[in-house]
Amino acid sequence: MKAIGFKTSLPITEKESFISFETPKPVAGSRDLLVKISAVSVNPVDYKIRQNSAKDTVLETPKIIGWDAVGIVEAVGSDVSLFEVGDAVYYAGDIIKQGSNAEYQIIDERIVGRKPISISDEEAAAIPLTGLTAWEILFDRIRINPEKDKGKSILIIGGAGGVGSIAIQLAKKIAGLTVIATASRHETIDWCKQQGADFVVDHKDLITSVHEAGFKNVDFIVDFVDTNLYWDTMVELIKPQGHIASITGSSDPVALNKLKNKSVSFSWELMYTRSMFETDDMQEQHNILNKIADLLDEGILKTTLNETLIGLNVENFRKAHELLESGKTIGKIAIKF
Repeated sequence: MKAIGFKTSLPITEKESFISFETPKPVAGSRDLLVKISAVSVNPVDYKIRQNSAKDTVLETPKIIGWDAVGIVEAVGSDVSLFEVGDAVYYAGDIIKQGSNAEYQIIDERIVGRKPISISDEEAAAIPLTGLTAWEILFDRIRINPEKDKGKSILIIGGAGGVGSIAIQLAKKIAGLTVIATASRHETIDWCKQQGADFVVDHKDLITSVHEAGFKNVDFIVDFVDTNLYWDTMVELIKPQGHIASITGSSDPVALNKLKNKSVSFSWELMYTRSMFETDDMQEQHNILNKIADLLDEGILKTTLNETLIGLNVENFRKAHELLESGKTIGKIAIKF
């Protein structure tokens, strides 16, 4: 099969930052699906791994990245029970296995959902990683209860990005929250409003902007940008007994002691935790993806796709990564094969 990968970590402007190569088609294990891929999307995790996983070394076998895909099940393992050959599926993959930037991929059925039938392959490819991340951070980490918490406020830092875009929709349409999202450019402000944000505030002066929007404090905060950069701001803006959650990690220790007087909870969210550790509830990602597919088909949620490139080739992956690395992308970029 054809695949796009790399042997060494290089700047995206370098010719060898991605290479096209042939590799054997993988064989499905007992709980695996073999999927013929028709579209993928790119995420910040893609370029971060490309930049760091083969530093100062040359890999013997090219590394295939990519963690969003849509395709058709071509073969199933002996213990597969959730899908059959011919099913259209979408998924966000497993970070410790080969990625989706190839003609075929094997993937554990427990982290795969049915593809929404009402949208295109590329529109569906924009959803899995960000949809799972947003769903898990809201409903598994913060444990928002739509009945109990309806009407409460949430601040979404990074509203126009891939995760932020779907998080706005879930927080507004499923959880029933009052959504405050950060953005500063005209086009990103408009995008956040299109996703359903009630208020859009300027991340460059976040405390003042939130106060000017009419909020002294907020019930929940989710950070999709930089935990260290916004930590003191989040500490000040969160309500007593509120909850902060982040996906961004931290190069420096996080000063959790600053949350003590307010009895504020803090959670990390990593979408790959369930697959990485094969947790007892690993199949919950299958369930979440199916719920999101239903919501998309019912028109309650909408795709966050904003740009599509055509063709499984080096040029498209270089362009997509270059756009992502600029930090100015809005919504998601998909590549249709």
